Parts: sequence; structure tokens; C-alpha cells
Amino acid sequence: MEEQMNVQVKPHTAIIFPGQGAQTPGMGKDFYENSAAAKKVYEEASEATGLDLMELCFTENDRLDLTEYTQVALMTTEIAMFEALKEKGIGAEVYAGLSLGEYSALVAAGSMDIKTAAKLTRKRGILMQNTVPAGQGGMAAVMGMEDEKIAQICEQVEGIVEIANYNSPAQTVISGEKQAVLLAKEKLLEAGCKRVVELNVSGPFHSSMLKPAGLELGEHLKSVELKPLTTPYVTNVTASYIEDISQTKELLAKQVYSSVRWYQSIEEMIRHGVTSFIEVGPGRTLAGFNKRISKEITTINIQKIEDLEQFA
Repeated sequence: MEEQMNVQVKPHTAIIFPGQGAQTPGMGKDFYENSAAAKKVYEEASEATGLDLMELCFTENDRLDLTEYTQVALMTTEIAMFEALKEKGIGAEVYAGLSLGEYSALVAAGSMDIKTAAKLTRKRGILMQNTVPAGQGGMAAVMGMEDEKIAQICEQVEGIVEIANYNSPAQTVISGEKQAVLLAKEKLLEAGCKRVVELNVSGPFHSSMLKPAGLELGEHLKSVELKPLTTPYVTNVTASYIEDISQTKELLAKQVYSSVRWYQSIEEMIRHGVTSFIEVGPGRTLAGFNKRISKEITTINIQKIEDLEQFA
């Protein structure tokens, strides 16, 4: 999308976007009603996908929590909020997003326009929802145990159960076959972890069970045109800075069935001098993770139009 005004990059600042699970009915409605740039995002995403993104995001409905709709709805909302932020002349020196949020980061970093991202996240959501039949996969959040020990215990369980998300030093998510996840939960609790919470999700995301979806997405990406990055982004797969798009398609395909190295991504940005984070999107999930990752950084949230007053 065209920029509405000159955007000033805030030094030592990263803008980060949450992933699936942050969605909530009504998200983005106040931006749509108060920002021309945000309204244009919803209209262009709707045109690109044939979905009524305004109805999907702004009203109570039974589709918003279905993966095939969630992903495009949440990405569209995040970019609508981001474009409203840009109207205030605010940018960042690096972008990142958790899982689905990486697509928002790529739009913000200049590599995709909203129509391309909307089509891609719609395709990604359909593939991820349909690859594993409902009820066969599961995920659980593990609190209070080191990553290495969690991985060791998962390896001892018969069946597929793997680390899906390194959210913070205090929270790791496991994913895989439903029964294997339940067995891993028992072993983790026996081994002394504080808490294991089964997640209400529709599939074993970021596990090897999703590899067919990732490979199919990779084939689809071959025909997608990406633009050169105007700003670096940090990839989930390796938690490293990406400054050109030569690896991006391969990384996006792998991301579907690879672990999300989120707290490692935050730590990498801190090593590069980032001290301030702006979480753009509904909820405060990433701000919560950041508090557990480092006490030396600050995180603010942009999820309501009033939040923009901080940048006035």
C-alpha cells in the first residue's frame, strides 16, 4: 500500500505482531471507522479474498475462530492498525511476528502488499486446517520447565509430540498427535513442571504433522511475487534477521511445520540494540512474553484507536 505520509523510523524500536489466538470479535472496528488507511486495508483484503472481512472481524460470528478464516482476519486487522500507526508517521527499524504474525511483519517490512498477504494467509489457513483431520492432533502449553528437558521428555513419548513454540523462558508449547501430547503432559508433570494446559486449537500446529501443508504452501509460494525488503524482519524459523527476500519463501514454507523461536527472536533484536517494542494487534500476549524474556525492555500495545494518542 502507498504510504500516507513520510514515516520516521524510531531508533532502537521493533514492531511485533501477535499470532493466531489473539483474535476477538470487534477487533479493528474503531480503526476502520476512524482511519482512512485502515479502512482501505479491510476493503482491499476483502476484494482480494472474496470475503467480507468487515463482517468477519467486527461482528459476533462462528467463523472467526476457524483457522481458515482466523488467519486472514487477524493479519488484515494487524495491518489496518499498522497503517493507522503509519498515518502518525511511526515506523520501526525491524519487524517480527509470532507465527501468522510473520506475514504482518512482511507487509510492514515492505515485501508484500495487503492483497498478496490476504491471499496467502487465506491459503495458509485452509491448508493448516485441512491437513490433519479434526481430533487427531493437539497442543499444550508447558510452564516452569527448561526447553531442553521438555524436548528430552517429548522424545521419550511414543508417537509425535514436539516443541511448537518457544514463547518465553517460562512457557513452551508442545504439539503433535493428541494421545502423544496427553502422554507427554503426564510425564512432564511427573518430572516436576509447574503446569501443563491443553490448548483449544484445531490442529497440531508447528509440528511435523503439518509438513504436507508447508510443502503445499511452498509450491503455491513459487508463483507469488515478493518485493525487496525496505526494512529487516526476524524469521520464526531461525530467529535471525532477514534483509533480503532470497530465503523468504523457503522460510515461510518451513515455518508451518517448524518450531516458532519467539523468545530467541526477541533476544536477537535486543542484541541488535532494540530496547522498545510496539505490539500491534488485539490482546497483550507478546507484551506478557516480553516481561518474562527481559526486564530491560519496554513494550506498549496498539489495539485500540485511543492507543495511538501515545504517538500524537
